[in-house]
Amino acid sequence: MKNQKVMKAVFLLVCLVLAVPSMAQFNLKKAISGATKMAKAVTLTDEQMTEYVKEYIAWMDEHNQVCADDNPYTIRLKKLTEGLGDADGIPLNFKVYYVTDVNAFACADGSVRVFSSLMDIMSDEELLGVIGHEIGHVAHRDSKKDFRTALLTSALKDGISSQGGKVAALTDSQLGDLTEALVNARYSQKQECDADDYGYEFLKKAGKNPWAMALSFQKLKELQGDAKTSKLNQLFSTHPDLDLRIERMEERATGEGIEKPVAAVAE
Repeated sequence: MKNQKVMKAVFLLVCLVLAVPSMAQFNLKKAISGATKMAKAVTLTDEQMTEYVKEYIAWMDEHNQVCADDNPYTIRLKKLTEGLGDADGIPLNFKVYYVTDVNAFACADGSVRVFSSLMDIMSDEELLGVIGHEIGHVAHRDSKKDFRTALLTSALKDGISSQGGKVAALTDSQLGDLTEALVNARYSQKQECDADDYGYEFLKKAGKNPWAMALSFQKLKELQGDAKTSKLNQLFSTHPDLDLRIERMEERATGEGIEKPVAAVAE
């Protein structure tokens, strides 16, 4: 196994009992400096951004340990997300990062990445709520807008170098800057509420119990008191107003006469 440098963290089941690599921190930014690209343009076409999104998620998958198809984490996530095909025409794909950090994110191309340590502390319903919310941002193109902004203000702050319409590959340093900018991005209250509403309907249409939305926020609130001394602080900072959002989702599910999951009631 290649040694990886431990970088600043952003955002327990064991993969295999024998011959398993140790869990690393989420690789936010490699300590590698790349040559600065000279500015040839400050515009970014949809085609160029699509290429950058593909490059970005490929880099993320390469520099974070992705659980194999036969890994318990992957098997659980695959079963959990069965039937979640696309978000408003954007095809979804799911993977698990075997990392110590507690988080999940969705990229503009529909790539959803769930961290193993988040799976350790959440029930299936709670995980579905987090995933549904993140997919809401993808469907509403919030993720795409943030990605474009992050590209132009961080990773490509020195401009886009391209020839013949083909974008130049980003350096590791620029990809790290891009990740940092995306992690620090903030959605408006309306965007957050809209993502919640989309996640609720998305899960319901897929045959999942939409109580998942409220349950996920309840779990985050339970853990919020430990945020300052754990790796949960970034997750909470990007998902404010939990009380209001819990109330909205609870009232909606109750009003529609949807039964709360038995496991959740028992808790």
